Amino acid sequence: MGEPAQTPFKTTGSEWLLPVSEYLGFPLDQVNFLACQLFALTAAFCFRLYLSPAHVSPRVRHFVAALLGIGFLVFCFGWYSSHILVVVVANYLIIIKADLNNVHRYSMVISMGYLTACQVSRVFIFNYGIPSTDFSGPLMIVTQKLTTLAFQLHDGMCKKTEQLTQEQKLMAINVRPSLIEYLSYNLNFLSVLVGPCSNYKEYIDFIEGRHISTRLKQQHASSNRQNGYNKTQDPSPLNAVCHKLLVCAGCMLFFLTVTRSLPIKYNVDPNFVSQASFLTRLTYAFFSIQASRPKFYFAWTLADAVNNAAGYGFLGMDEHGKPSWDLISNLNIIGIETATSFKTFIDNWNIRTGIWLKTVCYDRTPKHRLALTFILSALWHGVYPGYYFTFLTAIPITIAARAIRRSIRHYFLGSRVMKLGYDILTWAATQLAICYTVMPFLLLAVDYTIVYYRSMYFHVHIISILAAVALHRKHKPREPTTTKTSSVSSSAPCSAQCQHVHSNNNDKD
Repeated sequence: MGEPAQTPFKTTGSEWLLPVSEYLGFPLDQVNFLACQLFALTAAFCFRLYLSPAHVSPRVRHFVAALLGIGFLVFCFGWYSSHILVVVVANYLIIIKADLNNVHRYSMVISMGYLTACQVSRVFIFNYGIPSTDFSGPLMIVTQKLTTLAFQLHDGMCKKTEQLTQEQKLMAINVRPSLIEYLSYNLNFLSVLVGPCSNYKEYIDFIEGRHISTRLKQQHASSNRQNGYNKTQDPSPLNAVCHKLLVCAGCMLFFLTVTRSLPIKYNVDPNFVSQASFLTRLTYAFFSIQASRPKFYFAWTLADAVNNAAGYGFLGMDEHGKPSWDLISNLNIIGIETATSFKTFIDNWNIRTGIWLKTVCYDRTPKHRLALTFILSALWHGVYPGYYFTFLTAIPITIAARAIRRSIRHYFLGSRVMKLGYDILTWAATQLAICYTVMPFLLLAVDYTIVYYRSMYFHVHIISILAAVALHRKHKPREPTTTKTSSVSSSAPCSAQCQHVHSNNNDKD
């Protein structure tokens, strides 16, 4: 693939905010997105206070959530929103009309097929250009929701209890959802634009007013300790929302002041590649990748705050008896920035996508789990060649990282000094490996990717493959059953529903 075409941008969404876009110098689609998310934040507070289960029926809450979500889609994407509505309606017909023994297969084929067709059009028809507002983000989120629901419906209505894992038992759906429930789950204004994907039963508990009580019962069942919760009043999400909005403000400031000064494309600039030393190229790659993260931090943290403002996302009471609102959080920034292993980084990045991959692929694949999960993740992200370079590169790195930690880590646990030195070394190695792995994901094109890898002398590929081969005989790969996958994503070490999804696993193999 060559360099992306320079196609004039036109929006299919609303142009009401065009003067704001021109004044701020931001693309109109980004301004529309931000406006919708800020409106959603305000609407979420109103939804919790004035449309609570104590005041209105679940049907009203479903209707308002779905109507606002569809309104956001139309505002941001105009007639392109019909793509999302079509795939949702098609999948509803599948779960109503199709054989339940195959409903999960049909849903996966239809959802992923439609998503892939839209992604292909971006690459091969528009040659990497985006001539109008990009609707693939919401379509990707809807794909996760549609397939998650289909698999959990199949679990609840077609499988015996003994065939399910503990997590699958908790999330199994025993009754087909009504149309309004289905539309509300998939298109609600809290998550329609940027996610995250949550489980259907958890969402229904939220709409019907059982969300917090259910979470506390699950926490009480898994722990005998007192959590300090006052049962006379539901905990308020206000502190959590304010904290996450402060994080968003910091990320936005970082993006405006630092990210723009470190463009990713400079890594493959011919003059830079030919004249700069290897150490200089490595250093710039490291800092440019670090600087690219805050835009993701901003979008995911704001989405989390919106859900929390509506009263959704309650995880339980922490060890200090304070409420935690991180049930559906999509990332753990501290865990990412301090990760001392490839696995830990992955476990704390795009968490809900990781749980989706585990739910629909990793836990259900009899063989080649890791490879198939990475392939599904790449396909879900799109068909840009850079995505496949990233995820295929991640496979040997993940295998090598496991083997290396099992082989040498125990030698450094004898003293605090040695452990600290080991942590510093593995932190640097992890961050550099992540930098090398995700660079094609941001460069997208084959030409750019090859230029970058050549400038790096393919050193991470070579080291990881040699390490994996050399240590293979010493430590044969273990095939986990219900434990956490080190796939492109993550879930909790035990049930993601009963344990904090943001635990830092830096001290674990």
